[in-house]
Parts: sequence; structure tokens; C-alpha cells
Amino acid sequence: MTLKESIQNDVKLAMRAKDSARLGTLRLAVAALRQREIDERIELDDQGVIGVLERMLKQRRDSIAQYEQAGREDLAQQERFEVGVLSAYLPQPLTAEQIEASVEAALAQVAVAGGGALSAADMGRVMALLKPALLGRADIAQVSVLVKGRLSGRA
Repeated sequence: MTLKESIQNDVKLAMRAKDSARLGTLRLAVAALRQREIDERIELDDQGVIGVLERMLKQRRDSIAQYEQAGREDLAQQERFEVGVLSAYLPQPLTAEQIEASVEAALAQVAVAGGGALSAADMGRVMALLKPALLGRADIAQVSVLVKGRLSGRA
């Protein structure tokens, strides 16, 4: 069963259980998936679904911070609930050690392909290797900072 099918199946289960809070969040996810498929005229695979879910999670985390600043704990609590529902569909996050090992492996692979020397100009090639492998399992922005630090340390 694909990730998209799993979400659609959970919508049906939430309807049968009359779990309106979970149902609302899952319907938002299905709508976002359909919107992306329509906009890009594609059928989303699991990686595409993970990308959409990560974008939704980022929006909710930003909203939580804004609601807490504004003193609206009730709205922040709703967003936290949605984060919990959506996070269940993402793969297990990698540990810091696993992320560092992936970064080192990608750096080594780019170094071998490029003749050995690495510079900041290789950032795009390293990230192109890492992004598909780490999507949904690590914060790509933090991985990018880690790669940049490694590349500047080698130059």
C-alpha cells in the first residue's frame, strides 16, 4: 500500500470512528496531495507525498511559533495536534550520527567523481546526492548547514 493510499484509508477509518479532529487534518492532507497532482499533472509517489507532508508540517510549526507569540495557546494546541497526525506518515527520523555518516559518504562520492578536491562549488552536487536519501528523515536545511560547514573546513 502506498503512502497516499494509507492516508486515504485512514480518512475512511476516521469517518467511521467519528473522529472529526483527525478527519479534518487528514482531509487537508488529501486536498494538498490532490492539488499538487493537479498543478503538476503527475501522480505522486511516496517521495512526492513525503515532500507535501513535510511542507505542511513546516507551515504548522511556523504557525505554532506565531500563535505562541500572540498568546493564542488554543490555536497552537490545534496545530500541535495536526503536527502529530501528519508526522505519523513520515519515515523514522535519522539520528545525528546517521546524518553525519550520510554527509561524509556523499562528500567522498563527489570527491571521487570530481578528482579529489572539494570546494564550496560542490555544494549543489553533494546536496543532490543527499536530498533523495534524507527526504522525510532529516531536516534538509540543517543538513545543508552541515554540508556547508564540512566543505568550508576542507577548503
